[in-house]
Amino acid sequence: MRDKAREPEDLTRLFVERSNAGDAEGVAELYEPDAVLAYPPGETTVGRDAIQALWEEVLANRPHFEPEPSLPTLISGDIALTATPPEDGTGARAQVARRQPDGTWLRLLDQPEFRPPR
Repeated sequence: MRDKAREPEDLTRLFVERSNAGDAEGVAELYEPDAVLAYPPGETTVGRDAIQALWEEVLANRPHFEPEPSLPTLISGDIALTATPPEDGTGARAQVARRQPDGTWLRLLDQPEFRPPR
């Protein structure tokens, strides 16, 4: 059984761990069933099954992800906004997570690549 996100910030750590392990199913489990992922760039991937299929393709190339420090999390009730500044200093990453009935957190919306306007 995989660890669950007890805090919204845990989602980023678990994402990195599971991605680096090549665990597309585990990555997809970090998302709500109807989650929306703004990836690949310029497109959206909707639903846990589609997110898993996408990550199966991405992780087949064995990319390596480095942990990124979390920016302060903003929480209102059962909704949280998390963000990390990419290590390369460009753009930003942001996610909306929702607390589940068991108290754990899952991603609802994921924008992994913001680019500064030109």
